[in-house]
Amino acid sequence: MEPIIQLERATKDYGRGRGVFKVSFAVARGEVVGFLGANGAGKSVTMRLLMGFVRPSSGRVLIGGRDCFADRARIQRSVGYLPGELACPSDLTGRAFLDFVAAMRGARDHRRRDELTEFFELDPSARIRSMSKGTKQKLGIVAAFMGAPDVLLLDEPTSGLDLLMQRRFVELVRAERARGATVLLSSHVLGEVEGTCDRAIFIRRGHLSSQAQASDLTLDATLERLYGAEALGRHWEGDASAASAAFDSPSAASSKGGRS
Repeated sequence: MEPIIQLERATKDYGRGRGVFKVSFAVARGEVVGFLGANGAGKSVTMRLLMGFVRPSSGRVLIGGRDCFADRARIQRSVGYLPGELACPSDLTGRAFLDFVAAMRGARDHRRRDELTEFFELDPSARIRSMSKGTKQKLGIVAAFMGAPDVLLLDEPTSGLDLLMQRRFVELVRAERARGATVLLSSHVLGEVEGTCDRAIFIRRGHLSSQAQASDLTLDATLERLYGAEALGRHWEGDASAASAAFDSPSAASSKGGRS
C-alpha cells in the first residue's frame, strides 16, 4: 500500500530527554492509525513535525512525498489538522473563525461545513471566548474536516466532548476512512482507538515502543504499553482503619458539627 504519512528516524530534541527520537513509521493511503502515548510521551511533538510547525533536528518527515518543513505552506493548506489545544482569537465568533480557515485553504463551498456544524450541534454565532472546552473542540473538529481533506492529523480529538459527541466523532472518522482519507489520530483513550483505527502505534518517552492491531488491544495490554509493567504493579495499600480513625477524630467531629 502507498505510504502517505512517513517518518524516517525523525528526531526533535529539546534537551533533557524531551522531544522525540529516531521515530520511524508510515501510514498508508486510506488507513486510520492510532498514535497512543501518555501525556508528554511525544504525540503532539510528532504532530507538529508533520504540520511543519517545527524543523526536525534530524531525519525526514513527509506527507504525500513532500518534506513537511520545506513545503509547510502547502502542507498546512491541504491537511486537516486538529491541535491538542485550539488557539484562536477569543473575540471572533465561531463562524468568523471557520470563514478564516476556509479562506486560508481556498475553500468556497460551505455546504459540508454547514452539515458538520449541524451534526455536532454547534452554534457558530457564539463568540469563542464564551465557548466551553467541549464547544471549542467541536469547532476545531468542524474546521479540520470541513474541506474533506485527503489527510487528517487529529491530536486528542475527543477531549472535552460528551458521550454523544464522542459517538458522532467516531461515526465521522469511519465515514472518512470509507471515503479513502488517511488519518493519524493521537490519543490515550482505548475506546476511541478501538472504534476508529485499523492499528495502533505506541510512543513512550519520545521513542516508539510497539504497535498492534486495534482489534487486539486489551485494557491491561494497552496500559502496559503506555506506562510500563512497573506502573501497573503499584496498588493502593492505605490503612482503612487509620482513615476511619481520622474521620472520627475530635477535629473531624467538630468540623462535621460546624456544617450541621
